[in-house]
Amino acid sequence: MEQLVNLDKELFVFLNGLGATPFDAFWQIITKQINWAPFFIAVFYLLQRKIGWKNLGIIILFLAVLITFTDQITNLFKNTFERLRPCNDIDVNQIARIVEERSSFSFFSGHAANSMASTMFVFLIIRKFYKHTYLLFLFPLIFAYSRIYLGLHFPGDILTGYLFGGTFGFMFYKSYMFFGKKYNFIK
Repeated sequence: MEQLVNLDKELFVFLNGLGATPFDAFWQIITKQINWAPFFIAVFYLLQRKIGWKNLGIIILFLAVLITFTDQITNLFKNTFERLRPCNDIDVNQIARIVEERSSFSFFSGHAANSMASTMFVFLIIRKFYKHTYLLFLFPLIFAYSRIYLGLHFPGDILTGYLFGGTFGFMFYKSYMFFGKKYNFIK
């Protein structure tokens, strides 16, 4: 396990080291959820065109519960494992580019888990309507990389967040389909 942690730290230093000061402000914008609002609105618009307002409302309700659930599981893991963030880890913070600092724990990334959960859920619903829906996965990739760039998460935190988020997104999609068929709100 120690070897895996060391590899994770080495990969973090490499990926974080790809950054440069002129791009710091850009990645600080990318890492804030509110700045992705136009993207979310566009996706909701595309969904609404195919499924209507009522079903969009149901999807938004499922997304709200999904994100709340994922966020709480993430917090449970963070408070159980208590892994230091790279910005607070003395093994790496002296050699890495630390752009932002947080005092909370690192394992696993809530940004990665929530973005992957919501993307997986929406992707599974919208894929039958649009040809290139796989491009939605650029959102969690870019969003979560910002956490490595800024010095807030190790790659292992991100990958674990993706795994949990993808799993939760799939589970909520299955629940959505079950209730949709049971209560006839899915076409």
